[in-house]
Amino acid sequence: MTTILGCIADDFTGATDLAGLLARSGVPVSLRIGVPDTHPAQTAPFEVIALKSRTAPVKEAVAEARAALNWLRKAGAQRFFWKYCSTFDSTPQGNIGPVAEALMADLDTDQTIYCPAFPENGRTVYMGNLFVGRQPLAESPMKDHPLTPMRDSNLMRLLAPQVTRPVGLVDRLCVADGAEAVRQALGRLQEQGITHAVVDAVAMSDLDSIASACRDIPLMTGGSALAAPLPALYIAEEWLAPDATAAAPPRLDAGAVVLSGSCSAMTQAQVAAYLRQGHPACRLDPLELAETGAGPALDWLARQDLAKAPILYATAEPASVAWAQERLGVARAGRLVEDTLATCAVAARDAGACRIIAAGGETSGAVTQALEVARLNIGPEIAPGVPWTFCTSGGRQIALALKSGNFGTEGFFSDAQSRLAQA
Repeated sequence: MTTILGCIADDFTGATDLAGLLARSGVPVSLRIGVPDTHPAQTAPFEVIALKSRTAPVKEAVAEARAALNWLRKAGAQRFFWKYCSTFDSTPQGNIGPVAEALMADLDTDQTIYCPAFPENGRTVYMGNLFVGRQPLAESPMKDHPLTPMRDSNLMRLLAPQVTRPVGLVDRLCVADGAEAVRQALGRLQEQGITHAVVDAVAMSDLDSIASACRDIPLMTGGSALAAPLPALYIAEEWLAPDATAAAPPRLDAGAVVLSGSCSAMTQAQVAAYLRQGHPACRLDPLELAETGAGPALDWLARQDLAKAPILYATAEPASVAWAQERLGVARAGRLVEDTLATCAVAARDAGACRIIAAGGETSGAVTQALEVARLNIGPEIAPGVPWTFCTSGGRQIALALKSGNFGTEGFFSDAQSRLAQA
């Protein structure tokens, strides 16, 4: 099939989030883990490349994104989407802005938009300020994120240090007037030399207007929800055949494991709910991992009945995370957890777990890489932005659910298993 839209995501959970929303249309979506090292073949109408670049050095993130863009262009894509977190996770150095400017240069375009809003999941942008539920970003739990603490809610102020050209705003009053008003506002900003346009959105209908206004531009950037209206728009424009359908999910053997490295408020609640249900559980402490390595966790896992879907988790409250980071360093503490959970994912797969749930962007990236997954097909949606995906790993078919830390309801881990059983 001809690739219509090429997408690049800065982490693995974000990539599955985006792919899942695109797959709501029923059109085939292919998710590649990292930039493929082969020439494009048998591509889907929507191709998503997942990078693990959110917190990578800026030069490395830019190089990976440009390589992904090059592959997607060879696949036939002429429109592109740069996907980052709906909480705009970044530092003053990047990587959201630098990657966007690099992609713009390669595409020879002089304007793009930024809209991380995902109202269905409580992420909204008003007058350039990002809200998480009813809280400004800088007052939400994201202010204590261990890797990208977000201490400002204003997207224009966050973006300006990351880019070399001017930043402007298309506000909600304009967006409420519809797609043509958004197009005109972007045109006025372009006449003023405004290259980077933050766009407000407080409702899913706002995203419909923004996507409609921008469907022809070479590059859009934002959260996954901004891309969700694109399949219907492409079908209406006859760029995409309406009868394209996704493949049926594979039949899988029993056996599951939950691996949680996220320390977000929602994941804390999800782990607590799962523990209350009585599932076998093993808590991972970075300080203990520094002394013992993954051996005790692997020994514990080897004794478990995978039909009971055991959980291994490093999820903890901010104070506990800060204590471990102070003792070990931020990078080492995170790496110990990621490496242990990734090693456990491989052991669980080899022991017969065909359903693997990973919580947290860094955790999901480490798990997916350890399983040596190159391509994922998108399956049924568990929660907004979190689908089941299917792939081959270690010579067998498995299902992966890669969950961003703050996504899903408290019952997510159990809901995921039930949803797959119904597929």
